[in-house]
Amino acid sequence: MTDSSISPLVDTSWLTSRLDSPGIVVLDVRTPPAGGFVPGAVHSDYATAGWRTVVGGGAGMLPEPGVLAGLIGGLGIGNGDHVVLVAAGANASDMGNATRVYWTFKMLGHDAVSVLDGGFAAWVAAGGPVTPEPAVRKSTSFATHPRAGLRATVEDVEAAVKAGPVPLHDARSAEQFAGKAKSPQARAPGTIPGAVNLDIAPLFSAAEHRFATPDAVKAMADRAGLPLRDQPITFCNTGHLASVSWFALSEIAGVPGVRLYDGSMSEWSADPERPLQTEG
Repeated sequence: MTDSSISPLVDTSWLTSRLDSPGIVVLDVRTPPAGGFVPGAVHSDYATAGWRTVVGGGAGMLPEPGVLAGLIGGLGIGNGDHVVLVAAGANASDMGNATRVYWTFKMLGHDAVSVLDGGFAAWVAAGGPVTPEPAVRKSTSFATHPRAGLRATVEDVEAAVKAGPVPLHDARSAEQFAGKAKSPQARAPGTIPGAVNLDIAPLFSAAEHRFATPDAVKAMADRAGLPLRDQPITFCNTGHLASVSWFALSEIAGVPGVRLYDGSMSEWSADPERPLQTEG
C-alpha cells in the first residue's frame, strides 16, 4: 500500500457521511451504468473512455501519463481530490473496473483513491440515494507523478521466468491456466512458465457485497502455493482480472512490492518465441 492514511476500501456508510464533502469525487466506472448513480458521481465508461490501450501485442496496456492526465482532468478531478471508485459489484471480475482504475491512479502518483466495497450493488442494498443522471464537473488540470514500482514490464517477466525467484501469479480460471481454454486476447493457450494459479473469484463476495479480509486473502494465496515475497507479479489476459488480485494482495493484505503485468497473456503470447506452459 502506498499511503496508509487513505483506506483502499470504503463502505457505504463511510461514503454516505461524506457525499457532500467538497474534496470527495465519486467516479462511477461501470460498463454500462444501469439503475442510476450515486448522487454527485461522475461517470467514465471503463471499456470505452480510454483507461486502457493497445500497445504492440498488449490489449490492456496502461496509456501514456499525458493521455490519462487529460482523461482525469476532463472529468473534473484534480490532484487535491479523494476519488472513490464505483463498479457495479456483480462479481470479482466486475470489481476489476474499479481496481484497475485504482491501480492507474496509484501509477500516476495519486494516492487519494479508494474503492467502494461492493460497488453500486452495495450502495443500493444499503438504501443509498440514487439519481437518474451522472454529475458533470468543470474540467481541471491533473498533474501526474508516475511511479514504476507497481508495474511489471515484459522484460521484468522474462527475467523472472529465466532466473526467478519472483513469484508469478496467474489470476485467470483454472481452465485457462491449464491451457484447456483460451481467451481471444491470447495467441495460444497456456500460462507463463513457473506461474501459480489463484482464480480471483473467491476474492470478492457479491452476496455479501465485500472483498475478502486480509487474513482470508493470505490464506487463499497460501493454499494456492503463491509466495507472498520477492515482489510477486500478477497477470491475466489483459491486466483486468490481475488488477483484482493486485488490489487484494497489495492493498488489502498489505503484501509489499506486488506488481501488475498489464501486458499479461495478450502481450506475452503474441511472440511465439516466448515459452508457454500447459498441463499434460
